[in-house]
Amino acid sequence: MSGCPTAGPRSRCVLPFAAESAELRLLRNVVRDQLVVWGLPALADDALLAVTELTSNVIKHVGAGTSATLVLEPDPTEGRLRVEVHDKSRSVPAMAQVPCDEESGRGLSMLAVLAVDWGTVLTATGKAVWCELALQPDRLCRRVQRGAAVLEAYRRLSDDQYPPTVWRRQAAGESVTDLIADVLHWLAAQGCDPDDILDRAQTHYEAEAKAA
Repeated sequence: MSGCPTAGPRSRCVLPFAAESAELRLLRNVVRDQLVVWGLPALADDALLAVTELTSNVIKHVGAGTSATLVLEPDPTEGRLRVEVHDKSRSVPAMAQVPCDEESGRGLSMLAVLAVDWGTVLTATGKAVWCELALQPDRLCRRVQRGAAVLEAYRRLSDDQYPPTVWRRQAAGESVTDLIADVLHWLAAQGCDPDDILDRAQTHYEAEAKAA
């Protein structure tokens, strides 16, 4: 697999690939190298996570060996990197409620937390699933945005019937407590020490709040 054109900061990188595990590893290497060329190495972790999720879904939901295309396009004006994966299926992905003992199936929820925005567009030959990542996210601002996205996803999975604006006001109290309790139960089910995780989270929060 070859790299992308690098004519300038608005270059559009188009990478055809076969939906196979070995090919996806090569694809991630190309993406990492291209981000360096564009001067965006700090975005590599988030971008590679998004690429992994979107391309892996082609294998899982469309079929191994399927021909697909990854498109990367930085937009300095909007301050975003757009990541698109095109395939030949017109089946639109949707976030689903996953049983608590399942270790997979939460990829779109993770993508919604990671990205500034995401969605699906039907094309003449199938569909494109896309997401947009902030080019230079402020660390604390990004944490707040991720927290808001997690809470919104949690609201959709909860039994609360409040409108989102009303629910967000409640989220400062009981709803956030419920969310944290659910995460602690999940940690315990994975064999982790919830108290240790809470202590580390508190330490990180205080250090970052002080630095701000």
